[in-house]
Amino acid sequence: MKRRLALAVATAAALTSLVGCGALDKALDCVQTADAIATSVDKLQQAVSNASNDPTQLNEALNDISTELGNLKDTTDNADLSKAVDDLTKGVDSVRTAVNNGDTTPDIKPITDAATEIGKVCTPG
Repeated sequence: MKRRLALAVATAAALTSLVGCGALDKALDCVQTADAIATSVDKLQQAVSNASNDPTQLNEALNDISTELGNLKDTTDNADLSKAVDDLTKGVDSVRTAVNNGDTTPDIKPITDAATEIGKVCTPG
């Protein structure tokens, strides 16, 4: 939750410093993407933590993330964000494969790495 708030604040600050329609579009895409990604990663981390109590939560969280990522992919026309969303989708697929193979504590590092990359893409430089 703190990470989501910090990213949203940083992105909002970036919005005020950007000039031009392309930059503004990218910043708005980033705000929406960052919020959805933060929510998705939080849900997955909670599901991994609770997997021993309810292993179905992992699949439910992965399904939710896949749906959100599909929506994000459809709403952004920024190439860098699209690539970051693709990378995150690959991370989700990797975790899903691990879960389907019986891993109740999958490595979610590919997902957190891709979420970090989205943060980098959304930071003006």
